[in-house]
Parts: sequence; structure tokens; C-alpha cells
Amino acid sequence: MKLEKSKANPQKKAIVKKLVDLMKKYPIIAAVDMENLPAKQLQNMRTQLRGSVELFMAKKRLILNAIEEAKVDKNGLEALEPYLTGMPALLFTSDNPFSLFKTLKKNKSSAPIKGGQTAPNKIVVPAGPTPFAPGPLIGELGSVGIKTGVDAGKIAIKEDAIVANEGDVISQSLAGILQRLGIEPMEIGLNLTAAYENGEIITKNVLDIDEDAFMNELTTAYSEAFNLSFNIAYPTSDNIKLLVQTAFMDATTLALEQNIVNTDTIAPILGKAYAAALAIAGKLPEDALSEEQKEAMKVQATPVATETKTEEKKEEPKEDKKEEAAAGLGALFG
Repeated sequence: MKLEKSKANPQKKAIVKKLVDLMKKYPIIAAVDMENLPAKQLQNMRTQLRGSVELFMAKKRLILNAIEEAKVDKNGLEALEPYLTGMPALLFTSDNPFSLFKTLKKNKSSAPIKGGQTAPNKIVVPAGPTPFAPGPLIGELGSVGIKTGVDAGKIAIKEDAIVANEGDVISQSLAGILQRLGIEPMEIGLNLTAAYENGEIITKNVLDIDEDAFMNELTTAYSEAFNLSFNIAYPTSDNIKLLVQTAFMDATTLALEQNIVNTDTIAPILGKAYAAALAIAGKLPEDALSEEQKEAMKVQATPVATETKTEEKKEEPKEDKKEEAAAGLGALFG
């Protein structure tokens, strides 16, 4: 017995030393739970991760011993201990922990849950029709909190039902119901529980992000920040060009409205003055006028011509009277 123990101790020490060396070498250390992971699936994951990620499996006690030694160089590494759950193992990589989580999640596959297993996440039975005819199943569904009814001769689930929360142990009856409903809550693959990076622990809830939703939120935030900075004229490297262009256009418009002469406004101001002068003098060429301006000038010209003719008609009798008066005076003073 003593001989076997002496042989075992060097092996365990070698495992701990290997773990400590890996912890010191890699900046990212992730804890994974390999419980219920089939050997074939594990082999596939090893093949896919080879070259970028190193997977090391050991007993939890040996992993804790390695963390105790390595925490001298890896500040805060001991905070990873609570996340060594189920059948723990460690992943070592230099890649981004978010990229690592995405790779592991992409290579997972769904599977039915068995009685006695722990729910990996909250399990929800969605509302909707089922393919089952009314019968004893209605009572079974009710026993686990699922409200049902009958629609078109089939059992229908009236509303979404939470039948288990994360960490709950699933009963045999609930496992059978979920399997009949086609709900597969289990995920076969490496279940990353947390990752250590630069003294911080990043849990799977933080690592599990929807990239499309995140990018949409990021784009919206950038757009709103840009609009705010532009509207309050707060200069940044992104809006300074547009701010200067807007300020220049506003200044030019104001200068033109107030006839303020500068190198940018002198030409249009002189052109405007010249056009106004020609219009007043009636010498503005027709081709220099717009159609609206031409129509406006025609309307304005009509009453003027009428008034002139009226005045001319009124002048003629005055001239005749003057001639008659002159003749009368001539005859009088003959």
C-alpha cells in the first residue's frame, strides 16, 4: 500500500505541476463542465480546438491545488474555484474569451434531458397546439404546472409554462413529458462556466451574447452620440468636418442675407445688385429671367400701359383747349 501511495504521489505532483505551468503560460484560463459529455463528442471538440486551445482534464482536488500554487503569479485566480462544477476541466488559450465561448457554443448539439439530470438553464414549455389527442396526458401536463385545453380535437397548451429553473433536478415524469413534446434542453458539448482574464472572472452569462443584437445596439449608441455631439456643436474627430462645413454654410447664408462683403460673398452680392439694377432700369434681358419673373413683369406691365394710355387720352383735350385759348387771346389782343 505504501509503495502504491508513493507511486501515486509523484503522478499527482506531475499533474499539478503541469497545470501550474499552463496557468502561468496562458492569459486566458476557462473552467468547463464535461458532465454527460459523450467520448465521441469530446474527441470532436479536441480536434476542432487543437492549435488554439489546450484542454486539460484532472480531478477537482488537483485543479484546486494547482490554483493555490499559481495564484501567486495570477492575481485573483482563486475566484475561479466556485465555477469548477460537475466534471471540471480547464481550457487554456491566448484567444479572446468571447471568441472561445462562441466556438464552444457553436459546436454544441441539443439532446433530451433524463430523469435525475440537472437543468442547464430555465426550461420553458411554450404555448401552442400539440399533436396529442385528449387523454391521460392532460393530467400529466397539469401535474407539472402546464395549463391545457382542447382545440380542434387536440391538446393545446394555453400559456408558456416554466417547468424547471437552472440547477433543478429533473424528475422522471417531467423528463418523459419534455421528450414527448420534443423539447431538448440539454446541450452536448463543453459547458464553459467562467473564464479568468487579467485578474477578472467573466461568467458565461456575460460571455453568451447575441452578436447581431450587440452590433445593432452599438450602432444605435454611436448614431445617437454623434447626433447629440453635432446638435450641441461639441467637436470630435468624427463630427468636426461636418461641423465646420455647416458653420461655413450658415455663415455664408447670413452674410448674403445681410449683404456682408467678403471673399466668398462679393461675387453673388454684386451679381444680385447688378440684376436688381437692370430690372429697375428695365434693361434686364429676357433670357436672364426665370419664367415666373417674366410672368410677374407682364402682370405688372399691363396696368402701367393702361394708365399711360388713359393719361394720353386725357392730355389731348387739354392741348386742344390750350390752342383754343391761345387763339381767343390772339383775337382779343389782335
